[in-house]
Amino acid sequence: MKVITREQIQRILPGLDLLPEMERAFVAYSQGNSVVPPVGEMILDRGEVHIKYGFIREEEFYVIKIASGFYGNRALGLPSGNGMMMLFSQKTGEPEAILLDEGLLTDVRTGVAGAIAARHLAPSRVEQIGIVGTGTQARLQLSFLKQVVDCNRVLAWGPNPAGLERFRREMEAEGFHVRTTLDSAEILKRCNLVITATPSRKPILRGRDLVKGTHITAVGSDTPGKQELDPQILHRSDLVVADSLSQCRERGEIYQACRAGMIHHEQVIELGAVISGKERSRSSDDQVSVADLTGVAVQDIAIATAVFRAAGG
Repeated sequence: MKVITREQIQRILPGLDLLPEMERAFVAYSQGNSVVPPVGEMILDRGEVHIKYGFIREEEFYVIKIASGFYGNRALGLPSGNGMMMLFSQKTGEPEAILLDEGLLTDVRTGVAGAIAARHLAPSRVEQIGIVGTGTQARLQLSFLKQVVDCNRVLAWGPNPAGLERFRREMEAEGFHVRTTLDSAEILKRCNLVITATPSRKPILRGRDLVKGTHITAVGSDTPGKQELDPQILHRSDLVVADSLSQCRERGEIYQACRAGMIHHEQVIELGAVISGKERSRSSDDQVSVADLTGVAVQDIAIATAVFRAAGG
């Protein structure tokens, strides 16, 4: 069995073209060509642990992923995320590899999924990118957008000036022109591509501030208790897209909006079906769209397999 460390993974990742791999995984999921059981989840007093697992039919491996988020760790000088991925042979059940990524691959595959959502759902001309959050995922979302969106103007919101200033410095070093705000309403009023990436448990963006022609990718709400969007936003959207219809019945912005009676499950389409062309994508730059990304095991399968093969597996 091969053991691949975080340091090895960090050297491998820049050489991988993950967007097409992840798109194929989303399509396989929406076409019913994968087996993905319900998410295993533990909510602790100080953090949360997710266990995601599954396989894509006729591929080589099944994958089990453990990922955690302990958001008070920053005060201890520790990263908030951790975890690992384990690959097993579909033919024999033998363990093939442990990827000791410490949560890195979960972060990266989520960033890639955000870029895929933007590729298929963002308006044709992005005037300004709005980022809600200043942590690791906010930075990765913006970094991966460079592959699909021709825009370097960014407006970032965060809960404190120090975090915003750190985010501004880091992302301007990557070539973005970043302005910051402590008023979250400014994000929807001034940006037509918006990404939310926080662990918030109450809405940050409000429906009253929504402007036509906006696309929102929400990635932070991955448990039943989290929420970043006012349900009115989904109610006013022309397209509501889930990474997983079954998961979004139980968690995420779609869950919250359905619970509030703002939308019905029948209105929601799946990202893999949009990618394959089975479901419609944006038909006008005046439309409003929301992609709710709760994180699906096929993403973990795709990225773990790509890293393992690049490592000589």
